[in-house]
Amino acid sequence: MSTIEAVAEEAKGWRRHIHQNPELLFDLPETAAFVAGKLAEFGCENVTTGLAKTGVVAVIEGTKGPGKTIALRCDMDALPMSEQTNLPYASKNANRMHACGHDGHTAMLLATAKCLVENRDFSGKVVLIFQPAEEGGGGARVMIEEGLLESFCIDEVYGMHNEPGLEIGSFATRAGPFMAGADRFVITINGKGGHAAAPNMTRDPVLVSAHMVIALQSIASRFTDPFDPVVVSITFSEAGNDKALNVIPATVRLGGTIRTMQVDTRKAVEQRFRDIVHGTAKLFETEAEIDWRPGYPVTVNDAGRTSAIVAAAAKVAGESQVDAAYEPSIGGGGFLLYAGKAARRDDPDRQWG
Repeated sequence: MSTIEAVAEEAKGWRRHIHQNPELLFDLPETAAFVAGKLAEFGCENVTTGLAKTGVVAVIEGTKGPGKTIALRCDMDALPMSEQTNLPYASKNANRMHACGHDGHTAMLLATAKCLVENRDFSGKVVLIFQPAEEGGGGARVMIEEGLLESFCIDEVYGMHNEPGLEIGSFATRAGPFMAGADRFVITINGKGGHAAAPNMTRDPVLVSAHMVIALQSIASRFTDPFDPVVVSITFSEAGNDKALNVIPATVRLGGTIRTMQVDTRKAVEQRFRDIVHGTAKLFETEAEIDWRPGYPVTVNDAGRTSAIVAAAAKVAGESQVDAAYEPSIGGGGFLLYAGKAARRDDPDRQWG
């Protein structure tokens, strides 16, 4: 059997190879080919490529007869940024870097595949999901829409994410809400431009945008429960140009992200956001358009399944190395798109992952 220790050095090499060759979103031909090749080499059954363009799926059957089909999922895509580490295995691709650890996720799932192939002492099947386009591309949604869960009859889905703040060899999780819902938006404020020396003749969208940015912060500070985390961040602002500083522009664009930890709060915050944007625009006799871009849902871990994971991790790392009440993250991820669908296969009323 390839134990964790025995395969660790190989996995390090796989991770560094992937790190040197980062690819973005759905365009992962080299990464997908590398993964599929390794899975076939290990002896996995039904190695399937092409889901969501470059997704890879494989099956490992246990030797103890029928049972549940458990899926393990990782993400494979990198980020559009330059690496400046000078490491011997630094990115070879311009403006491409594995800065979120998906190279490590992929290597870990490959290592898991090798161990399971050599130790099939379990019932049922394990399905390995290597997903493209986690970084804002909706890769999970596309794989599900293309029939992943039905084609492989998946009952439960599990995933993990690296956490640089944790001690090496330790695990952390919690039942309930664990990762935030992450939505994005772009606001276009349409006013009336004019000369800066005659602001009374304009309907200044820059002034409106300033009031709007401040008012939107009241969502987190005055509208929601302080024990229910909400983050509203304006990350983009565009108006006028520095070649015409005596001109009040007719249009301003703002953009950003909203993070929430509860399903009901997410809905209420969106409505409050819309009320503030349109209300502020109307107050100054301007108009606002909202391009609301729904993102990943809140990740809510099922209590029973979380307990099982905590017990399994304790067997590997020891109880002292497992934190079962880790602080939730305001970061978002697409994992619940799988887990929520899998849970509802056998109980339509369940909404958690």
